[in-house]
Amino acid sequence: MRAARLIKMVLLLQSRPAMTAAELAAELEVSERTVTRDAQALSEAGVPVYAERGRAGGYRLIGGYRTRLTGLARDEAEALFLSGLPSALREMGLEDAASAARLKVSAALLPSLRDASSSAARRFHLDAPSWYSEPETPDFLPAVADAVWDDRLVRARYRRGGGRDHGREGTEVARELAPYGLVLKAGVWYLCARAGEDFRVYRIDRFTSVEPADARFERDETFDLPAFWEARAAEFARSLLRTEVTVRVSDSGARQLAYSGDRAAAAEALAKAPPAGPDGWRTVVLPVESLDVAYSQLLSLGPELEVVAPESLRSLFAEAAERLRELYR
Repeated sequence: MRAARLIKMVLLLQSRPAMTAAELAAELEVSERTVTRDAQALSEAGVPVYAERGRAGGYRLIGGYRTRLTGLARDEAEALFLSGLPSALREMGLEDAASAARLKVSAALLPSLRDASSSAARRFHLDAPSWYSEPETPDFLPAVADAVWDDRLVRARYRRGGGRDHGREGTEVARELAPYGLVLKAGVWYLCARAGEDFRVYRIDRFTSVEPADARFERDETFDLPAFWEARAAEFARSLLRTEVTVRVSDSGARQLAYSGDRAAAAEALAKAPPAGPDGWRTVVLPVESLDVAYSQLLSLGPELEVVAPESLRSLFAEAAERLRELYR
């Protein structure tokens, strides 16, 4: 533990002209007294750490000293590629590895380039969770992430459809999985894994137990995680659209249609629709998840949309229009 801290202290001093005891203590998460002892230990070991006393004093390396302890460990190198996702790193338990990797890269750069990482961080940030929801870290995410990194089989119990997000308990099944990759989508973590001969997608927050096995699996090197996820996400979105409604939309309504439901389905429906009539309105056959969902989504278009069929949905819109008329009479 202390050896790792001493190495980190050297790298910190190598990446900056000088640091105060308070700054080093904050970075190393120790007391200033410990920093003093560590600096003395480094000096006795031959590392030229120079302490400047006084109000503006601090620690620095002298004589152009350069350590060769900048090689990245495997977990640090892998974490470095995820460093644009700080919240994801924290949730997977990789924050320390990423921090060490960035520090090593910074120490190996020319002095004129050492502020590159902080300069980029001040200008760009990726916020993965969706709006209006408080992200929660799934209990078994670190264990699943370890298995993904290690190509290790896991024995897991999984709560299928229903569950807490549907207000009822789902059935629970046991699976042995070969975990290929993790995906963070709008604040929700998913595991892409091989179960038997098939690749499937599992929500991490639906795992009720995860036990790493002793055996590792042989990864299919042709598996493309981004391509697999894109195909499954599109397939999932299409699978939700189980019914159709016929609507008439104005020019303004047609532009708003993409924002009231599935954007791809709306674009495809508009592309297939006949040209607008003399009044500028178009008749569109639109795939929707259900009539209830269509009612809540399409009602937002107000007078820019008219439901033609089915009659049950048209009646709901007519009733809503009458209630609005009474409210604004």
